[in-house]
Amino acid sequence: MNLDWTKKEFEAYVLLYAAHCNHIEDIEEQRFIRSKVDEKTFHRIHTEVVVDSDEINLNKIQQYVSDNDFSENEKEQLLRDVKNVFFADGSVDFLEKKVYKILKKIIG
Repeated sequence: MNLDWTKKEFEAYVLLYAAHCNHIEDIEEQRFIRSKVDEKTFHRIHTEVVVDSDEINLNKIQQYVSDNDFSENEKEQLLRDVKNVFFADGSVDFLEKKVYKILKKIIG
């Protein structure tokens, strides 16, 4: 799998995956993600996230993390942003908690 994403595109993929994981993308979740990435990147990556299966989503994230160097600070910031996506709609459901644990393992 060749992922030639920029770090910004990777960030968009992770955040959009987080928003989409429970198949309910709240407008507040989308608003938060749009505050982090430009509109063109948002739409291109959003399509990719939705088309990919859950397994492919996680494989791509894992692959990108292992192929690229991230500082501890970058990892912590990305996980904070994932939490912000989950909390954007005011509540965190069971599936979002489960996905956060998986992402924390992959990224952290």
